[in-house]
Amino acid sequence: MATLAGVGADRARRVELADIVRAHGAAYQRAHPLCRAQRRALRAIATCRTAALGGHRAVCSACGAERITYNSCRNRHCPKCQRVATERWLAARRAEVLPIPYFHVVFTLPHELNPLAQSHPRLVYRLLFHAAASTLLRFGRDPRHLGGELGVTAVLHTWGQTLTQPVHVHCVVTGGALARDGARWIPAHPAFLFPVRALATVFRGRYLARLQRAFDRGELHLTGGLAPLGAPAAFTAWLEALRAQAWVVYCQPPFAGPEHVLAYLGRYTHRVALSNDRLVALADDRVRFRWRDYADGDRGKIMALAVDEFLRRFLLHIVPDGFVRIRHFGLLANRRRAAALAQCRALLAQPPPPPAPPESARDLLLRLTGLDIERCPVCQQGRLRQVEMLPPAPAAWDTS
Repeated sequence: MATLAGVGADRARRVELADIVRAHGAAYQRAHPLCRAQRRALRAIATCRTAALGGHRAVCSACGAERITYNSCRNRHCPKCQRVATERWLAARRAEVLPIPYFHVVFTLPHELNPLAQSHPRLVYRLLFHAAASTLLRFGRDPRHLGGELGVTAVLHTWGQTLTQPVHVHCVVTGGALARDGARWIPAHPAFLFPVRALATVFRGRYLARLQRAFDRGELHLTGGLAPLGAPAAFTAWLEALRAQAWVVYCQPPFAGPEHVLAYLGRYTHRVALSNDRLVALADDRVRFRWRDYADGDRGKIMALAVDEFLRRFLLHIVPDGFVRIRHFGLLANRRRAAALAQCRALLAQPPPPPAPPESARDLLLRLTGLDIERCPVCQQGRLRQVEMLPPAPAAWDTS
């Protein structure tokens, strides 16, 4: 009787992030102070789809072949656990896309804020969302621009191609606004949303004002390398130096259509800092991975990092437990989304979308990959039927 461990077990495996974490993660955790979210992420990635999380045994109805499948960790930082979550999130968003242009706007924090992002990630990221969204909504409400309410979906990203920390937020913005009286839709210019320099100036001012208020309220605990900023005069001087810089805001022309909006969102919403596809090798305590050098004509290159440095960079991008990294504002704010979209559709003569039919995990994976997880991979005829639940086994994850 053939026994298989998981789907595609007969295919040669390349190195995965889980292999690196299993080999070196526990030692790294013992040697470095990590927050709770980082410890949870390492453990989840190391145990994902292993006996440590339990699973089930299935038997083919035709040939009797057995397959053991282990459970996924479902941690949002695990590169193996995002496909289904992404597709289900996108299915919900398809019903919300209006027949209008959408713009892509990116707000980036200066790298001088990185140490603060590492010590106070929840605060730094929250202020980034609020400053970026409030800037866009202010410009949208300004009669000199649109004079109405925009819809904004914002996605937090903290990484670059080499796992450094360019903290930024991607915003998908409606190419138009609902008038204040709700009686008409005001379209944006087909190729222009707002002046980028003006956006950057207002964004910078709003972010720094919120950061100053956080300091004044005692929300910042500045230790280590940030300790010299604990004095009010020093902190204010630091903010003034940041105010003197030109902050980066990028605005891309509209997407080609609703499907392109969804394709973009699918690439960014549930993305993790490094996908398994980019990993090349783990050897001699060094990790080699692919990256694109945008400063060199978008050329593909290979970077090699010591394992400790690789893990340090990867862990920079673990967001705090419970932190929401996809947020909606304006017309798309959760409390008003349904009513606002119905109003916009009526003005744009768009019929309401039909309800999406329910889709099982099996049907979803079949649509995405062409792989039927219930078909026997041995005889290709029978159906795999679950016959036993497997309880979690002890995990070899020693951080003592």
